[in-house]
Amino acid sequence: MNLSIGKLPHGERNLITDVPGVRVGHATVDAGNCHTGVTVVLPPPKNPFQDKLTAACCVFNGFGKTLGLMQVEELGALETPIALTNTLNVGKVHDAMVSYMLEVCRKDGRKLTSVNPVVCECNDSGISDIAQRPVGEKEVFAAIASASESFEQGAVGAGRGTVCYGMKGGIGSSSRLMELDGKTYTMGVLVQSNYGASGDFRAACLPENLAECDQGSIILIAATDLPLSSRQLKRVLRRTSVGMARLGSYIGHGSGEIAVGFTTANPVPSGDSFRIQTVLREDLMNLPFRAVGECAEEAILQSMLHASPDKTLDGSPVPSLRDYLISRKESAQ
Repeated sequence: MNLSIGKLPHGERNLITDVPGVRVGHATVDAGNCHTGVTVVLPPPKNPFQDKLTAACCVFNGFGKTLGLMQVEELGALETPIALTNTLNVGKVHDAMVSYMLEVCRKDGRKLTSVNPVVCECNDSGISDIAQRPVGEKEVFAAIASASESFEQGAVGAGRGTVCYGMKGGIGSSSRLMELDGKTYTMGVLVQSNYGASGDFRAACLPENLAECDQGSIILIAATDLPLSSRQLKRVLRRTSVGMARLGSYIGHGSGEIAVGFTTANPVPSGDSFRIQTVLREDLMNLPFRAVGECAEEAILQSMLHASPDKTLDGSPVPSLRDYLISRKESAQ
């Protein structure tokens, strides 16, 4: 289903991986009552600990159990891939990310004594038996091994068991191209959508309220090759809230809305005493602001449009936005 969101053009794939070098991988668990998984966003450096990227984070509502944001906020740098999973699997995924980075650094002959994995989560306990915690090192390594520029959206990986606006949510992504001084830059966003009350959903008129309140969480990962400082990236990340608001969210008390982002254009030097950066002029920031807002809005919709209908553990139906829109179109003809 084609979408027309905003004014800026899409990238080639309309995915976060339109930012050169970025890859995404999933591992999905469907066993018994477990319907969950892990999604990993890999930045371009083969060893992100050795070749750190400028990064930032933004917490809109902190009802979440993420790990690694404190150091990103303090140092403005990303030194691992970013992993998404469910709430009770955060610790196990963090441990697996440490194992992965130990292996990467060992191959480079680098001794690793400290590392800051970034792990974010949404609570998928409605559809999945979250207490079983089935995502561990095997699943994380599988997600990393599968990472590519083309990846599945919808109810896969960390989005397998999520619910968005009372309908099936999941993993969604979008990208926008930005023209500056004759050069083309890319902004990409990936979301793990698990938030929102259906009565507030503004993209379509739904037949009934499927979720009573705005709760659950959404994680938004932004990547760009536009030269930005960490402070500027944080300003950009704040504008992901534009995409949420356009779809009706008021960022409820029980929902963790968290954005993490990085730029590939300003790597953090490891040996030099001083750091020289090229950054965008502040009076030109409206362009990335628009780009990330459009990406966030479309990525959320893509997460829902790619997801098939499901049911909760107690048997309650979780409808699909795509199926509803198709049936409404057919009934109107």
